[in-house]
Amino acid sequence: METIEVLQRIHYIEMRTRRLVNELFAGSYHSVFKGRGIAFDSVRAYEPGDDVRAIDWNVTARTGEPFVKNYAEERELTVMLALDASASIVFGTQGRFKRDLAAELGAVLAFSAIANNDKVGLLVFSDQIELFIPPRKGRKHVLRLIRDLMTAQSQHKGTDLALGIKTLHRSLKRRTIIFLISDFLVSSDEYMRELMLVGHRHDVIAVTLSDPLEQSWPSVGLIGLRDAETHLPSWVNTSSRGWRRQFSAQARRFTTMRETALAKAQVDRIDILSDGDYVRPLIEFFRKRERRFKS
Repeated sequence: METIEVLQRIHYIEMRTRRLVNELFAGSYHSVFKGRGIAFDSVRAYEPGDDVRAIDWNVTARTGEPFVKNYAEERELTVMLALDASASIVFGTQGRFKRDLAAELGAVLAFSAIANNDKVGLLVFSDQIELFIPPRKGRKHVLRLIRDLMTAQSQHKGTDLALGIKTLHRSLKRRTIIFLISDFLVSSDEYMRELMLVGHRHDVIAVTLSDPLEQSWPSVGLIGLRDAETHLPSWVNTSSRGWRRQFSAQARRFTTMRETALAKAQVDRIDILSDGDYVRPLIEFFRKRERRFKS
C-alpha cells in the first residue's frame, strides 16, 4: 500500500517531468530514439512500376491477382528500465542514496516514455531477479511501475550484472531501448559477453551511478567499515597515504574497466553523480546523440 510520502514523491516527479518533457526534451526524444524500423502495414493491388520483391505471394495465390505489401515506419518505441538493486546501490554521502537517485531517474524516464505514447517496463535485479514488469503503455501502468520502482526491497545483497543483462536478452523479443542503471562496481569480465550480445540486438544506454566517496577518501583517522554485500567488517586507517592511494587506484581500475567494456560493446552512457543533478546529464546525452545522428 502506498504511503503519503511515496504518493507525494510520484506526484512531484510527474510535475517536474512534465515541465522537462515540454520545455527541454521536446522534439529530442523521437529524433534520438527513432522508430525501430519498417513494419508490415497492409496489402494493395499491384501497380506497374512496383518492386516485384514486394509482391505478397500468399495473397496473390489466393486471389489470382498480384498484390504487394505496404510497409510503414514503426513509431511506437519500447523502453525498459533495468535497475541494479544490489547492496552497493544503498550508499550515499551527499544527502541521498544512489538507490533513491536511481529510482527518481527511472521515474523521469518512465514519464518521458508515456508522454510519447511508448511502452515501458521494469527489471529490478541484484544477484537474483527481484522484479520484472513487462513493457506496456498507459499512465496507470506507469504509475504502478514507478510505485514498485520506488518501494521495491531487494531480498538479496550481491551483484550479478550478467544475470540482469541475460534476462533482458531472453525476455525482450522486439528491439528495445534499455536504460541499464548501475554503479558497475564489478569486474567487466563478469558481464562483458552478455552486454555485447544484448547491445547488438537492442539500443542500450548505461546509466552509471557514483558517489564522490567511492573515488577518493579523506583523511579522517581509523574507522570501521562493513562490506555492503558480504557484511564482512574491517578497520582501515584513512590517515595512511598508502591506503588512500591504493583505494583511489582501485576506483580508477573499476572506472577504466567499465568505460572499456561499454565502448567495446558500443553502448552509450550517462554518468550521474549522487552530489549532482541528473537533469543536466540527461540533456547533454540527448544533445550529443542528436548531433551524432545528424552528422
